[in-house]
Amino acid sequence: MKITRRDFVKTGALVSGGLMANQLSPSNIFGRQPVDGKLIAVATWGGTIKSTEKAFEYLKAGKNSLDALEAGIRVAEDDPTNTSVGYGGLPDEDGIVTLDASIMDWNGNAGSVGCIEGIKNPISVAKLVMHRTKHVMLVGGGAKKFALENGFKEENLLTESSRKTWEEWRKKNPHGVYRVDEKNHDTIGLLAIDNSNNLSGGVSTSGMAWKLHGRVGDSPIIGAGMFVDNEFGGAVATGNGEFVMRTVGSFLVVEKMRDGLSPQEACEYAIKRIYKTAKNNRDIQIGYVAINKKGEYGAFSLYDGFTYALTTEKESKVMKSEFLVK
Repeated sequence: MKITRRDFVKTGALVSGGLMANQLSPSNIFGRQPVDGKLIAVATWGGTIKSTEKAFEYLKAGKNSLDALEAGIRVAEDDPTNTSVGYGGLPDEDGIVTLDASIMDWNGNAGSVGCIEGIKNPISVAKLVMHRTKHVMLVGGGAKKFALENGFKEENLLTESSRKTWEEWRKKNPHGVYRVDEKNHDTIGLLAIDNSNNLSGGVSTSGMAWKLHGRVGDSPIIGAGMFVDNEFGGAVATGNGEFVMRTVGSFLVVEKMRDGLSPQEACEYAIKRIYKTAKNNRDIQIGYVAINKKGEYGAFSLYDGFTYALTTEKESKVMKSEFLVK
């Protein structure tokens, strides 16, 4: 049986592609030291290790950080066992899979899509929005129309497994009673630095399971779910997007790095900011991952259970994040 990232939250185990990922140990839990060399790919959740490895393949081959992270995120989007991203993502309360994604390069260019249906790779649509339009965001039917006009094919994203899970939830909640918990929201957020020392970031998600139809989370909001400043660093978020949006979380992390904080310290600052308004909400989880231009990285979450993936020239590993509420 394949284990998803949500299973990891409950069990503390992690399987990637049928192989046990690197064991977590005190020596690789917290990333405060700069990596060897300047090539780096880091992503939210340990289950995305294949995504960071794919991104690093592109970086190693001399590709730029934008193309590398797109390739890495597409790995997660194409994986039907990943119930939080792309194909196989858990649907909204009406049984419809809607996807959000955003991308940003080292020049400050950005593109995003929100609540797009029937398109497996929203990260690539977001990239085209950035390159082929004068806009930053397209949503809903307009985003889908744009994707189809640019060569994407419409596909059914609801797998049999996700459909059955939705039907079971629906039986228990015939009136659409919705409850947020740490098992039904997630995101892949990926940051990469290339041979030219240029930084790019991107995120992709199917959003909260059983959400109201039309809900858009933080992932496609530039500055909330993801933000990059090539002079200082970048950050990505995962978890309950409403709280990330209210604090413009990823932008806040980058701004604190601009003020001189390390990536670790900046992530901690942003989580503490959220905690001021979320301390009575025990059913949420939020995590940040950040890197700076020195190659230093860090991560921090509200509660225990958040992991992240790192691939460099020297190693590819899964790490457990520090967290605020013990």
